[in-house]
Amino acid sequence: MTRARRRPPAPFIPLVLVRPAEKAVPGARAETGSMHRQIYEQIRALVLGGDLAPGTRLPATRALARELGCSRNTVLAAYEQLLGEGYLEGARGAGTYVSRILPDTLLAVRPADTGSAPADAESPAPAALSRRGAALAGLSGGARRTAGAFVPGVPDLDLFPFDVWGRLLGRTWRRPRASLLRDGDPAGHGPLRQAIADYLRAARALRCDWRQVLITSGAQQALDLVVRALLDPGDAVWCEDPGYPGLRGPLEAAGARFIPVPLDGQGLSLAAGRARAPEARLAVVAPSHQFPLGIVMSLARRLELLQWARAAEAWILEDDYDSEYRYAGRPLAALQGLDTAGRVIYLGTFSKVLFPALRLGYLIVPEALVEPVSRVRAALDGYPSAVVQPALAAFIEDGHFAAHVRRMRARYAARQEAMLAAARRHLSGLLDVAPDDAGMHLVARIAAPMGDRAASARAAAVGIAAPALSDYAVGETGAQGLLLGYAAVPEAEIEAGIATLGRTLSQNSGLADPEKK
Repeated sequence: MTRARRRPPAPFIPLVLVRPAEKAVPGARAETGSMHRQIYEQIRALVLGGDLAPGTRLPATRALARELGCSRNTVLAAYEQLLGEGYLEGARGAGTYVSRILPDTLLAVRPADTGSAPADAESPAPAALSRRGAALAGLSGGARRTAGAFVPGVPDLDLFPFDVWGRLLGRTWRRPRASLLRDGDPAGHGPLRQAIADYLRAARALRCDWRQVLITSGAQQALDLVVRALLDPGDAVWCEDPGYPGLRGPLEAAGARFIPVPLDGQGLSLAAGRARAPEARLAVVAPSHQFPLGIVMSLARRLELLQWARAAEAWILEDDYDSEYRYAGRPLAALQGLDTAGRVIYLGTFSKVLFPALRLGYLIVPEALVEPVSRVRAALDGYPSAVVQPALAAFIEDGHFAAHVRRMRARYAARQEAMLAAARRHLSGLLDVAPDDAGMHLVARIAAPMGDRAASARAAAVGIAAPALSDYAVGETGAQGLLLGYAAVPEAEIEAGIATLGRTLSQNSGLADPEKK
């Protein structure tokens, strides 16, 4: 008779909690997060520092809660965050362990010296434009729908507190200070930079000072500034494929080489990137919620990407375009918070959180880049407009921004549920629509015998905007589906629009109408 194998005992974990009442005690940290955040950050540091080796069993949540003198729910929240980000693994009743996908060799990954980037074929340009101008004009895509069912990436504006926004604008501009009317700082309005830094440290676990924040007119200008400041014409840039189409314009304008890199289940494939352009100087990624597929980059891939940037002396541009809208668990920590070598530049925008016409974004640059990138900004267009920056700073500082995000997160979660329910009723056998833990759209995979471009055209013929997934790809990714944005569509319109889409696709595919089965 064999004995059951005993699980290894959990090690003692040297954690220290500072409670709110203890902050005034001499020697206590001046800035202390919530208790679950403290547990999360300390365990994460032990894992990344090698003090907790891969496969190490962690104490049970009840035992650790007793040891720390806190509630079990506090420990559960920290463990859930660590599980979601890939630091831990385990299952109910089987214990919790440090992830086994963090071998020592991962920290020694070196770029492979294989492959080369394909040369881009040039097409004749109109006489009135340069070759670069013609290429940029061809990338604009012409007129686009920006409202209605089911345009992806469009926020709902009905709940935005325009009365509050109007008062904040009036507070500044009824009697503006003389300093606001003169030339501004190339990096932007100081109070807004401070408000953004404070928010990102708390909400996204960034490691930054307000001086590292540079205000831009949006994500595309931010990318243009990064590329012009850090790359020479001809330098290669890895970009996710399929990915955000707005990247190509700034790269083309700066003379950089756009290198589409496919994705796997863990995010951007570094093996494919090295094969296509081993000499790349920049990788543009959306690790928290890839657009348009929604992939969350694994912790192993994040560490591998950081190691690549350090070894190659390259840069990573982290696009965190919709991190506020996460519906399951807590928002994932940003890649920038893991960077210890100053190779990650963080990009954010307010267009999807507030309203697109605001035209405000920002960069968080490593300390070594603050001065040179500010000088490049000053050389290109001086400084950003100061008209709305003071109002946005007050909007964040007074708590209106956080409150608005909470309202919209609840509304968008309800609308995603409404879309999933409508898809089950009307799209069975035509499109497979899976839920997503984050974002403002869902990817509907083609199930019927039709291409996604044909399906998109059929939807457009009945007034429904459902872009084809393959339109976001440069290479042959094999991805076939439709993007269905739900954030700005009321529940009743979601039901009617999905029903219309189902009828249209079933008529053109030769399949029975799902509603009549």
